[in-house]
Amino acid sequence: MTEETRTGDRYHHGNLRAALLDSALDVLSESGVAGFSMREAARRAGVSQSAPKHHFGDARGLLGALATRAYRQLCERLEAVELSGRDVRERVTALALEYVAFARDNRALFDLMWRMTQFDYNDPELAEQKHRALRALDRVLRGTDAAPTSEEDPPLVQSYAVWSLVHGYTTLALEGAIDEDAADPLANDLLPAMLQLVDVSLGDRR
Repeated sequence: MTEETRTGDRYHHGNLRAALLDSALDVLSESGVAGFSMREAARRAGVSQSAPKHHFGDARGLLGALATRAYRQLCERLEAVELSGRDVRERVTALALEYVAFARDNRALFDLMWRMTQFDYNDPELAEQKHRALRALDRVLRGTDAAPTSEEDPPLVQSYAVWSLVHGYTTLALEGAIDEDAADPLANDLLPAMLQLVDVSLGDRR
């Protein structure tokens, strides 16, 4: 019986790859990126040490696949935010809050997503999911009917600026540098102040 035809609690035929990703997430959550072990992920999935190599090549490949899945999950959450009937300030705030919530709910994955030296950050699928997140924010700022832009266009640069500010807030919050006893500093005072720094005229948009 081969690794992929074995049945058990973790996987059935055809979804060993998904089982390995789940096991890798368990190891990542417990040990962090620095302590990650592909051998341990294989052990927890109930397969041989060579099984992950067939699907991912090496630890960088496995972590890259896990990061890609994390970006996809983030994008799905951002795209599911209800934006209808809100002005642009409310839309940006709602999207930012979802971004923070994803990071808090998935701290190990969120940390992995930005460890560029740990995997191939130029992998086409990973790059697509990363740009998908940017497009979600860009649509919020410019509207769903806005014309596509190149990465050099001012509107997209503005979206990068807003993303950078929200990401910076999220990182500070996760590290405990922002007082979480305050009543939603992101939704109340902090986000509007950050947006003014990049001269986003939210009050004039719809």
